[in-house]
Amino acid sequence: MTAPERYRWDEMPMESITSAIGRRYITGDRVTIARFELEAGGVVPRHAHANEQVSCVLSGALRFVFDDAEIVARAGDVVRIPGDAPHEVVVLEDTIVIDVFSPIRQDWLDKTDDYFRARE
Repeated sequence: MTAPERYRWDEMPMESITSAIGRRYITGDRVTIARFELEAGGVVPRHAHANEQVSCVLSGALRFVFDDAEIVARAGDVVRIPGDAPHEVVVLEDTIVIDVFSPIRQDWLDKTDDYFRARE
């Protein structure tokens, strides 16, 4: 068993994904949690991952685009994305969102999440 740990988002290194998208994240044994800071006009290109995702919008607004649906999520909204569901995210307003993934985002740890950088 590992010991409990405490983190502060503002002490975690910010990874600049694109000029409009930055993330900080923590990976445990079975879950990854991330805090994204997104600027209006930014786009997370269409992609899919095996991980189930739960996105909690703290401020701002995002449009999640799926094959057969769109969801606009604003502060206080939570969106659940099943694993392997293709999706794109359009940043409508400057936004802060907490994303939780299970299982862990091994592609982030391995730096193989190339879809993020596709438009830069």
